[in-house]
Amino acid sequence: MRINDDLSKPVFVHAAKVDWAASPSAGVDRRMLFRIGGEVARATSIVRYAPGSVFPRHTHSGGEEIVVLEGTFQDEHGDYPAGTYFRNPPGTSHVPASKDGCTIFVRLWQFRDGDQIQIVRRPGQGEQVEPRSGAMRATVLFEDGHEEVRLEDWEPGETIRVANTRGLEFFVLSGGLTIGGEALEPQSWGRLPAGVDLNARVGSQGAKIWMKEAPLLHPDVCQLPGKPVA
Repeated sequence: MRINDDLSKPVFVHAAKVDWAASPSAGVDRRMLFRIGGEVARATSIVRYAPGSVFPRHTHSGGEEIVVLEGTFQDEHGDYPAGTYFRNPPGTSHVPASKDGCTIFVRLWQFRDGDQIQIVRRPGQGEQVEPRSGAMRATVLFEDGHEEVRLEDWEPGETIRVANTRGLEFFVLSGGLTIGGEALEPQSWGRLPAGVDLNARVGSQGAKIWMKEAPLLHPDVCQLPGKPVA
């Protein structure tokens, strides 16, 4: 399966309007934003856990990166409320579940080979940095020289420019913005290749944005089983 797999072109997905597709585990559904592969895939998705649902134990051979959007996500290591961000590097395993139901944003098989940094950033945690022009707050959640992940709160009505030298991926957590005439509401996802700057007009309610600055596919990305790096 291949979804939005041309990394040379900008892409915007109104994820809240994408149909849910069932996963192999009962009560766990997903909206696919980017995918290369079958059930084991290089993928970016929104995943919804119905109350009481559990996904069987599995190992993330290619790493897993999560933002909890709604509800409380859980595994045997703890509870993660909405606003939590964490990275499970290649080789880690867990039994994900949600007693009361939750929705998460997930990136799979997009870690660099050998990246073993595991972190959990609960709501409010991270390094506060000087916000860019038009932003109220900026929090760096992760930075290792190869990529930077941050949360930014943008002021209503402002025009925001983000220079893009490596590649840029973003997810609208709340509020809204317009890029080139494309109105992006909560749970909209965007990806821009290196050299295409982000120029956005923020809506009247402001916007909270999750953003990753990094190559859209690391040169040393973990290789899918039986597949060449692509």
